[in-house]
Amino acid sequence: MADGKPRVHGLGGIFFKAKDPQALSGWYAKHLGLGVEEWGGALLHWRRSDTGEPACTVWSPFQEGTDYFKPSEREFMLNFRVDDLDATLAALREEGCNVLDRGEDSEQGRFGYVVDPEGTLIELWQPNPDDPSQNSPA
Repeated sequence: MADGKPRVHGLGGIFFKAKDPQALSGWYAKHLGLGVEEWGGALLHWRRSDTGEPACTVWSPFQEGTDYFKPSEREFMLNFRVDDLDATLAALREEGCNVLDRGEDSEQGRFGYVVDPEGTLIELWQPNPDDPSQNSPA
């Protein structure tokens, strides 16, 4: 990066397809102690190494037939945390990356999408600084 700062500052989430997401979440809760929430996934809290601020990574199985990972045909999608979604997407476009004309603004924050050279959908997430569930203390 031109300014020496990485665009990505953490793994925002691991999302993957499962035949039975509910049963799989139950297995992870029972055998690995993952704190599975009512919505079926878990929040893993940590602190940023660059700022020390609280952050989290989302772990979540999706239904096997989901279209959410499209255009990717992969069984998983990676989500990375960024501080400035617009600047990151603009730089990726300028570098010739496959940035999708797809985005989302929600209570969790802002999302943008790029596909890597092997066809994996990468979701870029700028968390909502006012959402305590995304930034609670580690």
